[in-house]
Amino acid sequence: MHLLIGTAKGLFRFHSVDRHRWEALGPVQIGTPIYTSAYNPEGGTLYAAVNSEFYGPSIRRSHDWGETWDTGGTGLQYAPDDPEKVTRVWAIHPEGGHLVYAGVEASGLFRSIDGGDTWSEVKALRDHPTHESWGPGYGGKCLHTIAVDSFNAERLYVACSSGGIYRSDDAGEHWLPINQGIRADFMPEDQRYPISGQCVHKFVLSPVAEGRIWLQNHGGVYRSDDGGTSWESVGDSLPSDFGFPIVTHPQDADRAYVVPLEGWPRWSPDNVLAVYETQDAGGHWTRRHEGLPAPTFSGVLRDAFTRDNASPLGLYFGTTSGAVFHSADAGESWHLVAEHLPRIYSVVVAED
Repeated sequence: MHLLIGTAKGLFRFHSVDRHRWEALGPVQIGTPIYTSAYNPEGGTLYAAVNSEFYGPSIRRSHDWGETWDTGGTGLQYAPDDPEKVTRVWAIHPEGGHLVYAGVEASGLFRSIDGGDTWSEVKALRDHPTHESWGPGYGGKCLHTIAVDSFNAERLYVACSSGGIYRSDDAGEHWLPINQGIRADFMPEDQRYPISGQCVHKFVLSPVAEGRIWLQNHGGVYRSDDGGTSWESVGDSLPSDFGFPIVTHPQDADRAYVVPLEGWPRWSPDNVLAVYETQDAGGHWTRRHEGLPAPTFSGVLRDAFTRDNASPLGLYFGTTSGAVFHSADAGESWHLVAEHLPRIYSVVVAED
């Protein structure tokens, strides 16, 4: 099992055969912000979002777990006369075979059908009439989350900040905003439930229950059981319903995990770093913090919390202060994998 840590100063790699002892393999792409990475086991390809301040954004590929890299594919840019420019890559989603999606800033979706050799924009998304309402969140105007429905390969979901969550039922030809019922606390009181413009921080689809989506908003944790047509607020019992990541259980659709933060200064409530778990679809949440440090003044960003598919479930997250924690028992206890890394943007598990 490989653990890929995207940071402000490169991609850090760890390897384990038992999920208890972790070997540091050393950083690669040193000095460059790596917002995310992804692994396609079908081709043995590791992807990294390399956002160079000097050379611009690219999606680099490695076939030897990061020891060597190519220079990236072509076409990851808007037209020269487009008022928006591609400045950073935020999301990479391999979908098996040679199909790969990428989310960029300014908010847009790209697709490659040749494993990343060439990229083309899925133009229908930015052509949607609500696009004019999309604005930058605190981190930028980015398309940060991409998911393909495991029950329907034509159904595609994306989220952008701050534009909201959108669904396509025809592989990207047409798009529907599915933000109804998700509040936008930063808007005037009589405008807090717009059709678009919400600052969705992260969403995740359940792989075992069709239509089940978990969503962490700028304010609010939500669950949908109908593919985003309607939403139920399920974060009222949390110490804070503000946060960035959200993770679902791979076998149990009613279990999910969040990391609550104070809305400002974006660290843990009461300075206690903790993961909260629900086992009843959001009715109740239980704090899981054994082994985690307190007091702490760290946060966890949207792509810096993930899971594996093992049993018991493994959970992994990295903090803004450069520490990586792991649980091999579904959050019951936590153990330090690494510390003193640069600011952590993403944590990815890859199994070979």
